[in-house]
Amino acid sequence: MNLYLRYFDRETLVSTVDDAIDFLRSIDEIEVDPELEADIREYVASDVFYPKRYKIHPRVYFIIIKTDASTMQDFKEKKAVHTPENPLPKHASPVLNRLTEICPGWYEGTLDFKRVLMVPGTGKFQYRDTEFTARVKAESGLDCYERIVEHLRERVDDRSQFPSAKGKNFKFRYLGKAKM
Repeated sequence: MNLYLRYFDRETLVSTVDDAIDFLRSIDEIEVDPELEADIREYVASDVFYPKRYKIHPRVYFIIIKTDASTMQDFKEKKAVHTPENPLPKHASPVLNRLTEICPGWYEGTLDFKRVLMVPGTGKFQYRDTEFTARVKAESGLDCYERIVEHLRERVDDRSQFPSAKGKNFKFRYLGKAKM
C-alpha cells in the first residue's frame, strides 16, 4: 500500500507513513504537529480507502490517498485503483437498493413536504414545511412513498411540492408482514 500526497502543485507517492510526514514537513506552509502526525498514522492504519483531506488555512487543504499504484505514472493512469470486495453495480446506490427491494407488508413512511396553505386574514398563500407520517400496506419502500403521495395529492393544494423518494425528506421503515 502506497500513499499519494498533494498540496497545490507539489505531490509525491511514498511507501511509508514516515516518508509522507517528511514530505509534509518539507512544505513551509504546513505545520506538522503531534496531533496531525497521529491522525495521519491512524488514517493509514485504518481500513478506510477514501481520500483524506486536511485543512491548513481557510479553503487551503492537502490530500492523502491510499493506493496500490507502485509508480506515480500508474497512479495518474489509475491502473491501481482499489475496489471494494463486494462492489455494487455502478448505477445502483445502497439507498436506491433498499428503496426498491420487494418485501410485501406494512411500512411506516414519513414525508417532509412543502404544503400550500392560505394565510388567514390576508387571503394569500404560502408554503409551509409539513411532516406527514402514515402506515401503509405496500410492496416496497418506493411503493410506500407512492401511496403516501397519492393520498396527499387528493387532500392538499395542487401547488404543494413533494420531495423525491430518494432524498433525505422521505424515510421509511418496514414494520412486518401483512396478515392475509
